Amino acid sequence: MSRSKSRCEPRHLQHPKPRPILATEGRPLAELRSARYHVRMSSELLLYVYDYNYSSWSMRAGLALRQTGAEFRELNAHEEAEGYAAVQALSPNGRLPLLKHGTEWVWDSLAIGEYLAELYPHVGLWPASHTARAHARAMVAEMHSSFGALREMCPMNIRAHHPGFLKTLAVRRDITRISAMWQACLDRYGGNGPFLFGSFTLADAFFAPVVMRFTTYDVELPPPLTAYAEAVLAQPYVKDWVARAALDRHVNPADDFSR
Repeated sequence: MSRSKSRCEPRHLQHPKPRPILATEGRPLAELRSARYHVRMSSELLLYVYDYNYSSWSMRAGLALRQTGAEFRELNAHEEAEGYAAVQALSPNGRLPLLKHGTEWVWDSLAIGEYLAELYPHVGLWPASHTARAHARAMVAEMHSSFGALREMCPMNIRAHHPGFLKTLAVRRDITRISAMWQACLDRYGGNGPFLFGSFTLADAFFAPVVMRFTTYDVELPPPLTAYAEAVLAQPYVKDWVARAALDRHVNPADDFSR
């Protein structure tokens, strides 16, 4: 999606300071593990995220959790006093995001999305129609398992903008496939709203980091898909996440580059 080369702050970073999400407020991880704390917070939803600026998988889980409307806490692993490694050790596979709900631990963004959809079946995480739901799951599964070139060459970096970024053939193929998926879905299911299935669903949550990449790396889209990308950028949960990315102090040199 093309943007001007002005020195002004990118439009998707122009927003008020995000509202705070309830956090640990300095509680050590040892207390989080204590039996007394678990009893007191037995039904709490607690999401550990890698960070806000670079982690596309954390963003997907974070958007899904916001859509439930439930109270939750969200911890940025790189801002915990005990350090990232201590938080990482909580995850069975050593990766984030990680959702803790009572005594249950759910890792992997897709598993977290499915878990939340079962906990909150009436909030519209999946489309209501079984045919639309099957289509949405197929799109999410493809996003979850594919597009390696886009991931490798265009890592998510919400704070950055690279006008005229050179896309390899493999990246262009990924962009073409994603664009075709979006257009086909909007044509078939998007008639009642600006999102892939009309209202915002897990499908949009999973493609929101792609919209971030398309914005960062200056991907040109046809008008209907530009409108879709702009609707995603304007979605309140997405705006909240982007605002947090702007304030996130974590820097990953491997994903902060100029080409």
